[in-house]
Amino acid sequence: MIRAHDSIPTSEIRLLIFDLDGTLVDSQLDLANAVNAMLVECGRPELPVDLIASYIGDGAPMLVRRALGDPKDEHYLQSALHSFMSHYRAHKLDNTFAYPGVAEMLERVTQSAGDRIKMAVLTNKPVNPSRGILEGLGLSKYFVQVYGGNSFETKKPDPLGALALLKETNTLPEHAIMIGDSQTDVLTARNTGMWSIGVTYGFSPESLTKHPPDVLVDEVPEIAQALGLEAAAPLSGDLPSTEGFV
Repeated sequence: MIRAHDSIPTSEIRLLIFDLDGTLVDSQLDLANAVNAMLVECGRPELPVDLIASYIGDGAPMLVRRALGDPKDEHYLQSALHSFMSHYRAHKLDNTFAYPGVAEMLERVTQSAGDRIKMAVLTNKPVNPSRGILEGLGLSKYFVQVYGGNSFETKKPDPLGALALLKETNTLPEHAIMIGDSQTDVLTARNTGMWSIGVTYGFSPESLTKHPPDVLVDEVPEIAQALGLEAAAPLSGDLPSTEGFV
């Protein structure tokens, strides 16, 4: 189901900026496995996958910090981060997959919008594994640019990365949409002056109740529908809580 809080002027949209984890790909298990491998190296007990998933979204350093219980020793934290990244680089595609319908949705945008709409990825995951995942899953061809959490001095929801993409593609903020699964993506859109589409099938649907996007969708194909690239689904007048839909 598609729920609209504000009407996005779809005919004016020129740029789609996608989050990665929880939006385009389900990387939960590989991230959790890398975290647990790091914890074992640090002499810590492993954590449940669902708990680790709740720590995802603000970049690798914050993921490691949360998994370790916010240690004050920065040297220890950096050593643990190095361990995590070493495991994750080697195993980032062991269990990671694109959500059902993602390739078809991206292809539909490409075929239906032609040169009118460009697509990019802005994630808080480090940029090299992000690009490696998209390449490995055959999705990189759809994006004019991919930026990660270490591409700039700041991460989402700071607007720096989104502003860079707007400049590179010569796009006005009001002609762009940020698409993601968490409040971080909604706040990035707001901080940049862009529109936002939230997806409830990802890692942090509950956070979308705190900061509702302009449009909320439950399934990947509905992203294309919300852009007017498929037969429109019924829209409700108000944007309700995600409770009961996820």
